[in-house]
Amino acid sequence: MNTSLLKKLAVATLLAGTFFTAQAALKVGDTLPDLASFQLDGKLPDALKGKVVVVDFWASWCLPCAKSFPVLDELQKKYGDKLVILAVNVDEKAANMEKFLAKHAVSFTVVRDAQQKLVAAAEPQTMPTSFILDGEGKVRFLHSGFHGEDTRKEYVSEIESLLK
Repeated sequence: MNTSLLKKLAVATLLAGTFFTAQAALKVGDTLPDLASFQLDGKLPDALKGKVVVVDFWASWCLPCAKSFPVLDELQKKYGDKLVILAVNVDEKAANMEKFLAKHAVSFTVVRDAQQKLVAAAEPQTMPTSFILDGEGKVRFLHSGFHGEDTRKEYVSEIESLLK
């Protein structure tokens, strides 16, 4: 997936004051593909099975991503080892990701999809896009964009429903 094109689309969308509503190729009801097969830069969490997982696609140039990181970090701290947050960076340059992370330190796992293989499989339509998975790796909830407190409340409700 061409991140330059995705960036241009995201900027155009923000300038227009609208949000994408299209669904990603990976959708609710699908099982997340084996992450190890995508050769992501960084260390993947050891065990995802049996845990609620949030896979969040983000980019350093994405303003809503910067606003979502503190919320994702709060959730990781709140739910501890019952929840795995995996932030997948789509930047073309590792330096851009590293500069963002220096300003937005987090306690959850961050990897980079340098080869754009996972991005191509998931096809997020906007940044950020979050997939919330159940303990079996099945997508149960999908969030396109980050809409502040509304999204935070949805995350909490959805995570807690999956932890029951």
